[in-house]
Amino acid sequence: MLYKYKNDYEKITMGLLSFIPDLKEISHLKAELKWYASEEERSLFLWKNDDGDFIGVIGVEISDSILMVRHISVTPTERNEGVSFQMLDALAELFKNCKIMGSFDTSKIIAKWERKNDK
Repeated sequence: MLYKYKNDYEKITMGLLSFIPDLKEISHLKAELKWYASEEERSLFLWKNDDGDFIGVIGVEISDSILMVRHISVTPTERNEGVSFQMLDALAELFKNCKIMGSFDTSKIIAKWERKNDK
């Protein structure tokens, strides 16, 4: 299930984002969190598994009818389990009137998800 980012989730969010190669350094992580918090059109969502643990994070930017997925990260133990697709499915349900697109870094996973869903 998707949860909108709150400051209470800062440490877990930083941990999940740190799995992204460009965000290994703490200063980059803090700058990224600040970037998402600086504009209303930008949001982070966390994904909680059935055991109640946060195992994924997805960062988006909304503009007109486009939902741009900027970041997507899943814990190593949950990779290849379909979590990314579940997060994208939940986003599509939440933002029904938006076309989901990927950034340079996320476009491959978005394309796979679209092929899976015949979009």
